[in-house]
This record gives sequence, C-alpha cells and structure tokens, in this order.
Amino acid sequence: MLVTGGAGFIGANFVHYTLRHRPEYRICVLDKLTYAGDQASLRQVADRIRFVRGDVGDAATVDALVAESDVVVHFAAESHVDNSLHDPEPFLHSNVVGTYRLLEAVRRHGARLHHISTDEVYGDLPLTGTDRFTEETAYAPSSPYSATKAASDMLVRAWCRSYGVAATISNCANNYGPYQHVEKFIPRQITNVLTGGRARLYGTGEHVREWTHVDDHNAAVHLILSRGRVGETYLIGSGVERSNREIVETLLELLGLPRDDFDHVADRPGHDLRYSNDSTKIRTQLGWQPRYGDLRDGLAATVEWFHDNEWWWKAAKQATEERYRLLGR
Repeated sequence: MLVTGGAGFIGANFVHYTLRHRPEYRICVLDKLTYAGDQASLRQVADRIRFVRGDVGDAATVDALVAESDVVVHFAAESHVDNSLHDPEPFLHSNVVGTYRLLEAVRRHGARLHHISTDEVYGDLPLTGTDRFTEETAYAPSSPYSATKAASDMLVRAWCRSYGVAATISNCANNYGPYQHVEKFIPRQITNVLTGGRARLYGTGEHVREWTHVDDHNAAVHLILSRGRVGETYLIGSGVERSNREIVETLLELLGLPRDDFDHVADRPGHDLRYSNDSTKIRTQLGWQPRYGDLRDGLAATVEWFHDNEWWWKAAKQATEERYRLLGR
C-alpha cells in the first residue's frame, strides 16, 4: 500500500490505524514534508514502514512508487483554507497536478486508488434547517482550497470513466484527533491555552461543522477499500454538529477554564456557514458506524493527547501564531 501524504494529520493516523488493524499491508509513505507534514508523527512505527520524502507532483517519483503498489490511498493535499486565501498556487500544484500525476501512474500500473476529499467541495448550507450534503449534491466550492479539491475529485471521476481506473472517492466532514497541525481550529485552541494564551474565535462563532474523529474516518476508508464499489463516492460524517463557539466552550471546560474565556477575532473571508453530511450510503451499504458518537469524549481524548505530547507540537506553535498574526487572526 502506498499512502501519499502519510506524514500529515489524517494520513499519519491512517498509517497507525492500518498497522493496528490490517497488519497484512506493507506500507510505503510518500510525503513532501512541508510545514504540515511531520515525520515525527510516524516515529513510533518508523521500523515498520518505508518512508520516501518526495512530491506527489513529481511524475518520476510517483510512477516508481505506484509501480510497486497494489493499493494507493491518496491523502496528500494542501488543506488549510486561510493559507489558500493568502497563496493559492501551492494548492493548485499539490491538489490538482499531484492528483493528475497519481492518476496517470495508477492508469499505467493498474493499482487500486482511493482518493480522500472533503465536504467543503459542496460549499455550505444554511445555519438553520436540516439540509445535508449527499453524494449527488452539486459542487459549489467557496475557497481556493475547496476549489482545488473539487478539481481533483473531477479528475478522479474522469479517469475512472474514461480510462477504467479502479478508483473510489470519500468526502469527509471536519476531522479532529492526534497529530493535527496546530494551525487547525481545535488544536489551536488547545495549544493556545496550554501555552498560557487564550482561545480565539472567528466572528460570532455561529458557523457549524460536523466533527468526525480521525480514527472513525480511517475505519471508513478501510471499509471502502474492502467493500466499496469502484467508481462510487461515499460521504463520511459522524452526524454530530456543533457551532464553533460550542466547540471552544467545550474545550475550555475540559481545560478547566470558564466557557467565555476566549477572544473574538476578525472573521475569515467567505467563511462557510454550515457543513453536514448524509452518511446513509456508507452506513447502510458498508456497515460503517462511528466509534466516537459522543463528541465530548472524543474532544477529551484529544485534549489529553495534546497535553501529553508537547514534544510533537511545540516547535510549530510559534511559527503558526506568527502567520496568524500577519493575517490578523
């Protein structure tokens, strides 16, 4: 199995999950080790995998690794919306060109591909109501990040239909858990407090997200690999929705602070209002159920992990906050 982006947040957790639950796989990780990829996330399993530092947009590297693989799981992507608003070009390279290079290699060598995507390709939903995204929802990306992920999804579908590539796609709601970069919403709030700072909330904090623990996401990916139908798309989501303000308040409680001990900052341009996935298809057809049905339990485990693993995140914290300072957030 080739795992692209396997030193990033979801990818590294996928490697750990696979080694725990599917030890028959021999894993090769391809990762460029940009600021968001950290080989330390794989330190505990380094002797059980092969690691290649390289760019998913490099055709020769990708071709050589795919030629040795039966299965390719494609996590590699630039993923932070704020960064895409500041400089979209790296997102085009990794998310669009990188996916194209991978598809061409898979087409040549006949490997099975699973492409990891996001529910952000569908745009957003009204704050009120019960509407949810489905696999048939029209794409309406609202940031350079989601636009490039939408483009990569379309490439996978085209290569599947035009060239017979054996591919599946999953679009997941927001993930949380261990090894998530401190620029992301939940780790940023936790590490702000752990370093003596304050939690920070965009705008009024009314924006709503569906939160899925990364292990639940990766369990779903393995179900798709083993039972999913080639050419199909599967939405993954816990069904647990919370506003950003509710998340901050819960994290503060878990950290032993008052629920209102946070600062409001300028809202993100084009900030999507609400995401919610209808995961009926993967639940009924493949039998997936999230283990972390109680979000508070999952957040408590995440707070504990960041508290106990300062060695992993501390070096990135200062640079991350400097970038946010320049963005005014």
